[in-house]
Amino acid sequence: MLVTGSNEQLIENTKAALHKAFRMKDLGNLKFFLGMEFSRTARGIVVNQRKYALEILSDLGLGTVKPAWTPLDPNIRLTITELDDLIEEAEDDVVLEDKAQYQRLIGRMLYLTLTRPDIAYSVQTLSQFLQQPKKSHWGTSIRVMRYVKREPTLEILLSNEKSNELTVFCDADWASYPNTKRSVSGFIVKHGNTLVSWMSKKQNVVSKSSAEAGPMQYQKWYGLQHCSRSWVMRYVNQ
Repeated sequence: MLVTGSNEQLIENTKAALHKAFRMKDLGNLKFFLGMEFSRTARGIVVNQRKYALEILSDLGLGTVKPAWTPLDPNIRLTITELDDLIEEAEDDVVLEDKAQYQRLIGRMLYLTLTRPDIAYSVQTLSQFLQQPKKSHWGTSIRVMRYVKREPTLEILLSNEKSNELTVFCDADWASYPNTKRSVSGFIVKHGNTLVSWMSKKQNVVSKSSAEAGPMQYQKWYGLQHCSRSWVMRYVNQ
């Protein structure tokens, strides 16, 4: 159980009440929780998933493999089997016999994006092929983990600087999904110097141009993130 708050006396009272009701052990300040490591610095609290990332790399047998500089190869074209049959290409790019292995890896990578927004787009792209993963999809997922290997201790800062500034960055990659020609939306939300929310997701409809994909991305963020923004603003006001 994790007990947090801004009032130390209230935290102590809560822990005392829990100790009376249950047999519990106080582990002190937060250091490790659900695969995430926490440490305190002069700038605030930093969070990483170093141990979790290294466990994935070890399970994949990538301990001696050379790290990659980028999560995705910009020249690779990931497609579904239906499109391959239609254009009669990539005959050697066969469907994996054990698709469960691919599905497990993507699931672990999705959890890794809790502190790694730099791989959010890559994992979003690979998660499109869970039903019929191919050899190219598996190879690309391995490349993403080779990229993670280059900097497994990459951290997110929860800044201790007081700020009421809420900053949003959003963009769209026009027609980047070759199977349906849909655009991919992405955004991040910062409260002061703290990154609080991010997402990469395929748009619901096809944009006719890059000029149309951008405004559609903003509308998507405005609609889907209304609850998140309301929560952040209530937090700021407190």
